[in-house]
Amino acid sequence: MEITGIISGLIIGIVIGALGRLVIPGRQRIPIWLTIVIGVVAALIGTAIAAALGMADTRGIDWIELAIQVALAALGVSLAVGIYGSRTRR
Repeated sequence: MEITGIISGLIIGIVIGALGRLVIPGRQRIPIWLTIVIGVVAALIGTAIAAALGMADTRGIDWIELAIQVALAALGVSLAVGIYGSRTRR
C-alpha cells in the first residue's frame, strides 16, 4: 500500500467517524483516537458490504455506501461509549 492510500484512508476514517459521532445524540465521552479507529474500521467494513451488495462501483458519489459506513460508525461509537464510558466511571 502506498503512503497516499494510508493518508486517504485515515482522512476518510476521520470523516466517517465524525459523522457517526454526530448521528448519536448527546455527548460521547470517548477519545478522538477511538473515533478515528472506529471510522476507519466502519469505512472498510462498509465498503466490503457495499461491494457484496453490488453497489460499490457507481458513477459519482456512492451515497448508499456512505450511508452504510456512517451507520456502522454510529453503531461502533455507541458501542464504544457503552464499553469505554462504563470503564472510565469506576
